[in-house]
Amino acid sequence: MTGAGGDAVSFSAAFAAGLLSFLSPCILPLIPVYISYITGVSFDELRQSRGGEVRRKTLVHSLLFILGFSFVFIALGASASYLGKLLINYKELISRLGGALIVIFGLYLTGIFKSNFLSKEKKIAINLKKGTKIGSILFGVTFAAAWTPCVGPILGSILVLAGTRESMIGGMGLLGVYSLGIAVPFILSALLINSFLVQFSKFKRYLPAVGIICGLLLIVVGLLLATGRFALL
Repeated sequence: MTGAGGDAVSFSAAFAAGLLSFLSPCILPLIPVYISYITGVSFDELRQSRGGEVRRKTLVHSLLFILGFSFVFIALGASASYLGKLLINYKELISRLGGALIVIFGLYLTGIFKSNFLSKEKKIAINLKKGTKIGSILFGVTFAAAWTPCVGPILGSILVLAGTRESMIGGMGLLGVYSLGIAVPFILSALLINSFLVQFSKFKRYLPAVGIICGLLLIVVGLLLATGRFALL
Protein backbone atom coordinates (compact mmCIF):
# COMPACT_ATOMS: atom_id res chain seq x y z
CA MET A 1 0.00 0.00 0.00
CA THR A 2 2.50 2.53 -1.17
CA GLY A 3 2.46 5.47 -3.51
CA ALA A 4 0.43 8.66 -3.62
CA GLY A 5 -2.68 6.86 -4.83
CA GLY A 6 -2.62 4.34 -2.00
CA ASP A 7 -1.97 7.07 0.54
CA ALA A 8 -4.89 9.13 -0.74
CA VAL A 9 -7.22 6.14 -0.51
CA SER A 10 -6.02 5.25 3.00
CA PHE A 11 -6.47 8.80 4.28
CA SER A 12 -9.87 9.10 2.62
CA ALA A 13 -10.90 5.81 4.21
CA ALA A 14 -9.63 7.00 7.62
CA PHE A 15 -11.58 10.26 7.40
CA ALA A 16 -14.73 8.41 6.30
CA ALA A 17 -14.24 5.99 9.20
CA GLY A 18 -14.10 8.95 11.59
CA LEU A 19 -17.34 10.35 10.18
CA LEU A 20 -19.04 6.95 10.47
CA SER A 21 -17.77 6.61 14.05
CA PHE A 22 -19.36 9.98 14.86
CA LEU A 23 -22.64 8.79 13.33
CA SER A 24 -22.59 5.52 15.28
CA PRO A 25 -25.44 4.85 17.75
CA CYS A 26 -23.12 5.05 20.75
CA ILE A 27 -21.78 8.54 19.97
CA LEU A 28 -24.29 10.59 17.97
CA PRO A 29 -27.20 10.52 20.48
CA LEU A 30 -24.84 11.55 23.31
CA ILE A 31 -23.26 14.57 21.61
CA PRO A 32 -25.40 17.12 23.53
CA VAL A 33 -24.46 15.36 26.80
CA TYR A 34 -20.74 15.48 25.94
CA ILE A 35 -20.94 19.17 25.05
CA SER A 36 -22.84 20.08 28.22
CA TYR A 37 -20.43 18.08 30.38
CA ILE A 38 -17.17 19.50 29.03
CA THR A 39 -18.42 23.10 29.04
CA GLY A 40 -20.18 22.92 32.39
CA VAL A 41 -23.08 24.75 30.73
CA SER A 42 -26.61 23.44 31.17
CA PHE A 43 -28.43 22.01 28.19
CA ASP A 44 -31.02 24.80 28.24
CA GLU A 45 -28.29 27.46 28.28
CA LEU A 46 -26.65 25.85 25.27
CA ARG A 47 -29.93 25.87 23.38
CA GLN A 48 -30.73 29.46 24.25
CA SER A 49 -27.26 30.81 23.52
CA ARG A 50 -26.95 32.99 20.45
CA GLY A 51 -23.26 33.82 20.79
CA GLY A 52 -20.86 35.54 23.13
CA GLU A 53 -19.28 33.85 26.14
CA VAL A 54 -21.15 30.54 25.94
CA ARG A 55 -20.21 30.00 22.29
CA ARG A 56 -16.56 30.88 22.97
CA LYS A 57 -16.49 28.48 25.92
CA THR A 58 -18.09 25.77 23.80
CA LEU A 59 -15.47 26.17 21.08
CA VAL A 60 -12.50 26.17 23.49
CA HIS A 61 -13.64 23.12 25.46
CA SER A 62 -14.63 21.23 22.31
CA LEU A 63 -11.13 21.76 20.90
CA LEU A 64 -9.58 20.56 24.18
CA PHE A 65 -11.84 17.50 24.16
CA ILE A 66 -10.74 16.78 20.58
CA LEU A 67 -7.09 17.22 21.60
CA GLY A 68 -7.58 14.57 24.30
CA PHE A 69 -9.06 11.85 22.11
CA SER A 70 -6.77 12.68 19.17
CA PHE A 71 -3.71 12.15 21.38
CA VAL A 72 -4.85 8.63 22.27
CA PHE A 73 -5.83 7.68 18.71
CA ILE A 74 -2.56 8.99 17.22
CA ALA A 75 -0.56 7.15 19.91
CA LEU A 76 -2.40 3.95 18.96
CA GLY A 77 -1.55 4.60 15.31
CA ALA A 78 2.13 5.03 16.16
CA SER A 79 2.09 1.78 18.15
CA ALA A 80 0.40 -0.15 15.33
CA SER A 81 2.88 1.18 12.76
CA TYR A 82 5.85 0.43 15.01
CA LEU A 83 4.68 -3.14 15.50
CA GLY A 84 4.12 -3.51 11.76
CA LYS A 85 7.64 -2.22 11.10
CA LEU A 86 9.11 -4.81 13.48
CA LEU A 87 7.30 -7.50 11.52
CA ILE A 88 8.20 -6.08 8.09
CA ASN A 89 9.28 -9.52 6.85
CA TYR A 90 5.75 -10.75 7.42
CA LYS A 91 4.04 -7.74 5.84
CA GLU A 92 2.10 -9.78 3.30
CA LEU A 93 0.87 -12.18 5.99
CA ILE A 94 -0.11 -9.25 8.23
CA SER A 95 -2.08 -7.69 5.37
CA ARG A 96 -3.93 -10.93 4.71
CA LEU A 97 -4.71 -11.64 8.36
CA GLY A 98 -5.57 -8.00 8.96
CA GLY A 99 -7.91 -8.01 5.98
CA ALA A 100 -9.63 -11.12 7.32
CA LEU A 101 -10.02 -9.39 10.71
CA ILE A 102 -11.58 -6.33 9.04
CA VAL A 103 -14.05 -8.62 7.23
CA ILE A 104 -15.03 -10.11 10.62
CA PHE A 105 -15.52 -6.58 12.00
CA GLY A 106 -17.69 -5.80 8.99
CA LEU A 107 -19.81 -8.91 9.42
CA TYR A 108 -20.28 -8.00 13.08
CA LEU A 109 -21.49 -4.48 12.26
CA THR A 110 -23.98 -5.77 9.68
CA GLY A 111 -25.39 -8.18 12.28
CA ILE A 112 -24.48 -11.28 10.28
CA PHE A 113 -21.83 -12.32 12.81
CA LYS A 114 -22.48 -12.22 16.56
CA SER A 115 -19.71 -11.92 19.13
CA ASN A 116 -20.00 -11.52 22.89
CA PHE A 117 -16.42 -10.23 22.98
CA LEU A 118 -17.06 -7.45 20.46
CA SER A 119 -20.32 -6.58 22.23
CA LYS A 120 -18.62 -5.92 25.55
CA GLU A 121 -18.46 -2.30 26.58
CA LYS A 122 -15.68 -0.92 28.72
CA LYS A 123 -16.71 2.01 30.91
CA ILE A 124 -14.12 4.01 32.78
CA ALA A 125 -15.50 5.89 35.75
CA ILE A 126 -13.43 8.99 36.48
CA ASN A 127 -14.56 12.00 38.43
CA LEU A 128 -13.68 15.03 36.32
CA LYS A 129 -14.69 18.55 37.23
CA LYS A 130 -17.06 19.95 34.65
CA GLY A 131 -16.18 23.07 32.72
CA THR A 132 -12.41 22.99 33.36
CA LYS A 133 -9.84 22.93 30.58
CA ILE A 134 -7.85 20.04 32.03
CA GLY A 135 -11.13 18.19 32.62
CA SER A 136 -12.09 18.56 28.95
CA ILE A 137 -8.73 17.12 27.83
CA LEU A 138 -8.96 14.21 30.27
CA PHE A 139 -12.55 13.56 29.25
CA GLY A 140 -11.35 13.34 25.64
CA VAL A 141 -8.65 10.85 26.70
CA THR A 142 -11.25 8.81 28.59
CA PHE A 143 -13.62 8.91 25.61
CA ALA A 144 -10.91 7.49 23.33
CA ALA A 145 -9.71 4.87 25.80
CA ALA A 146 -13.16 3.49 26.64
CA TRP A 147 -14.20 0.50 24.57
CA THR A 148 -17.49 0.97 22.76
CA PRO A 149 -18.86 -1.94 20.70
CA CYS A 150 -20.00 0.13 17.72
CA VAL A 151 -16.78 2.18 17.34
CA GLY A 152 -14.28 -0.54 18.22
CA PRO A 153 -14.52 -2.46 14.91
CA ILE A 154 -14.15 0.72 12.84
CA LEU A 155 -11.19 1.96 14.89
CA GLY A 156 -9.68 -1.53 14.85
CA SER A 157 -9.87 -1.60 11.06
CA ILE A 158 -8.01 1.72 10.77
CA LEU A 159 -5.37 0.41 13.18
CA VAL A 160 -4.92 -2.63 10.92
CA LEU A 161 -4.29 -0.26 8.00
CA ALA A 162 -1.85 1.71 10.19
CA GLY A 163 0.03 -1.53 10.85
CA THR A 164 0.68 -1.89 7.12
CA ARG A 165 2.21 1.58 6.79
CA GLU A 166 5.91 1.78 6.00
CA SER A 167 6.63 4.44 8.65
CA MET A 168 5.41 5.38 12.10
CA ILE A 169 4.60 8.87 10.81
CA GLY A 170 2.30 7.31 8.25
CA GLY A 171 0.38 5.42 10.92
CA MET A 172 0.14 8.51 13.10
CA GLY A 173 -1.12 10.52 10.13
CA LEU A 174 -3.75 7.88 9.40
CA LEU A 175 -5.14 8.04 12.94
CA GLY A 176 -4.83 11.82 12.92
CA VAL A 177 -7.12 11.93 9.87
CA TYR A 178 -9.47 9.46 11.60
CA SER A 179 -9.61 11.84 14.58
CA LEU A 180 -10.33 14.71 12.20
CA GLY A 181 -13.29 12.76 10.81
CA ILE A 182 -14.81 12.78 14.31
CA ALA A 183 -13.64 16.29 15.19
CA VAL A 184 -15.15 18.21 12.27
CA PRO A 185 -18.80 17.18 12.82
CA PHE A 186 -18.31 17.42 16.60
CA ILE A 187 -17.22 21.07 16.38
CA LEU A 188 -20.05 21.91 13.99
CA SER A 189 -22.58 20.19 16.26
CA ALA A 190 -21.24 22.02 19.32
CA LEU A 191 -21.47 25.45 17.69
CA LEU A 192 -24.84 24.74 16.03
CA ILE A 193 -26.47 22.74 18.82
CA ASN A 194 -30.06 23.73 17.95
CA SER A 195 -29.61 22.74 14.30
CA PHE A 196 -27.97 19.51 15.45
CA LEU A 197 -31.00 18.61 17.59
CA VAL A 198 -33.42 19.27 14.72
CA GLN A 199 -31.37 17.25 12.23
CA PHE A 200 -30.76 14.42 14.70
CA SER A 201 -34.50 14.01 15.30
CA LYS A 202 -34.84 13.41 11.56
CA PHE A 203 -31.73 11.23 11.22
CA LYS A 204 -32.07 8.91 14.22
CA ARG A 205 -34.40 6.57 12.36
CA TYR A 206 -31.50 5.76 10.03
CA LEU A 207 -29.01 4.86 12.80
CA PRO A 208 -29.43 1.08 12.30
CA ALA A 209 -28.67 1.57 8.59
CA VAL A 210 -25.42 3.36 9.49
CA GLY A 211 -24.13 0.19 11.14
CA ILE A 212 -24.99 -1.89 8.08
CA ILE A 213 -23.31 0.60 5.73
CA CYS A 214 -20.20 0.64 7.95
CA GLY A 215 -20.14 -3.13 7.93
CA LEU A 216 -20.44 -3.44 4.16
CA LEU A 217 -17.66 -0.91 3.61
CA LEU A 218 -15.38 -2.76 6.02
CA ILE A 219 -16.08 -6.06 4.27
CA VAL A 220 -15.05 -4.58 0.91
CA VAL A 221 -11.88 -2.99 2.34
CA GLY A 222 -11.01 -6.19 4.21
CA LEU A 223 -11.41 -8.39 1.14
CA LEU A 224 -9.27 -6.08 -0.98
CA LEU A 225 -6.56 -5.94 1.70
CA ALA A 226 -6.61 -9.71 2.28
CA THR A 227 -6.30 -10.45 -1.43
CA GLY A 228 -3.59 -7.87 -2.06
CA ARG A 229 -5.88 -5.78 -4.25
CA PHE A 230 -6.28 -2.72 -2.07
CA ALA A 231 -4.81 -0.56 -4.87
CA LEU A 232 -7.94 -1.29 -6.94
CA LEU A 233 -9.69 1.40 -4.88
